[in-house]
Amino acid sequence: MTAGHSDSPDSAASPDSAAPLSGQERAVLALERRSWAGPGAKERAVREELGISPVRYYQLLNALLDDRRALEADPVTVNRLRRVRDARRGRR
Repeated sequence: MTAGHSDSPDSAASPDSAAPLSGQERAVLALERRSWAGPGAKERAVREELGISPVRYYQLLNALLDDRRALEADPVTVNRLRRVRDARRGRR
């Protein structure tokens, strides 16, 4: 990251940035608010609606769970997902 370029699109990807969440980041959180009918439905939606692989989706989602901007934008979803993540880590 170069100094003095806080207005660049890349700065929005930084969890420490004051920039709002990107459209893709908001779409990831919106997808997580939905319920899913069966196996594969969520992965299909990720590919069709976001145009990314499920692996990339979960990478983005995990980064968002540690991003204060995501917590400010959608505290209910982020806190729920943090609890799920913490419970999974505790079982390992």
